[in-house]
Amino acid sequence: MTTKNKKVIVITGASSGIGKATAILAAESGMTPVLLARSVDTLRALADNLQHSAPDVGYYRLDVTKDRQIVDIVQKIICRYGKIDIWVNNAGFGIFAPFSEAKLEDIANMMDVNYLGTVRCTKAVLPHMLGQKSGHIINVASVAGKLATPKSSGYTASKFAVVGFTESLRQELKGSGVSISLVNPGPVQTPFFERADQSGEYRRSVEAFMLPPETVAKSVLRTIHNRKAEAIIPRYMRIGVILFHLFPRFFDRVIAPRLNKK
Repeated sequence: MTTKNKKVIVITGASSGIGKATAILAAESGMTPVLLARSVDTLRALADNLQHSAPDVGYYRLDVTKDRQIVDIVQKIICRYGKIDIWVNNAGFGIFAPFSEAKLEDIANMMDVNYLGTVRCTKAVLPHMLGQKSGHIINVASVAGKLATPKSSGYTASKFAVVGFTESLRQELKGSGVSISLVNPGPVQTPFFERADQSGEYRRSVEAFMLPPETVAKSVLRTIHNRKAEAIIPRYMRIGVILFHLFPRFFDRVIAPRLNKK
């Protein structure tokens, strides 16, 4: 397959964790990854490692809170590759704390990166995809965007916003040739928790359930191929989501107190 015929997949937050694992799998599956993150040195090292499977791999420094920068990067990618087939909104972070102790600045920053970062990138790339009448946007949200838990109100709110935004936009895009999907993972073994959970209490409480980032990356690739509207991983967490919505009092009485120990 020539470079021109390969799918171009753009990934935000590509320097580590889910984004890095997705870039590696995408390259191995014959796509051309374009890596976006704030750390250019890390991106350069990853791009060098992907050269053998994706000779045209690209990377750009991107801060998803900068509107103009996002628009400029989208145009640079289109000029270089001629198209964008897939855009993965993966950049994000979390800080866990009881709401009474949480800093408003941290809550605002989570909304700015996790939710508005997704909105900004989607707003920038969508006109191109609509123009070519094809494309796929994948928003990596979280099970936290479907199921609220204690001590994560700011993070949960940002992910609920991503879920609502994606579900609304999916309805708008019907028949346009452009798809939009959600990937909602549970806890993942990534550097995310170094900032989100500095005490280590939450990590210890969910360690047995944490997913390797490669598992989430495989779900992203499956979603690209099957164009499903939503993936929740691991699958058994769907049960928790159903319980949360059908039996909220049961969840508050039985499940939430255990999670409140995190």
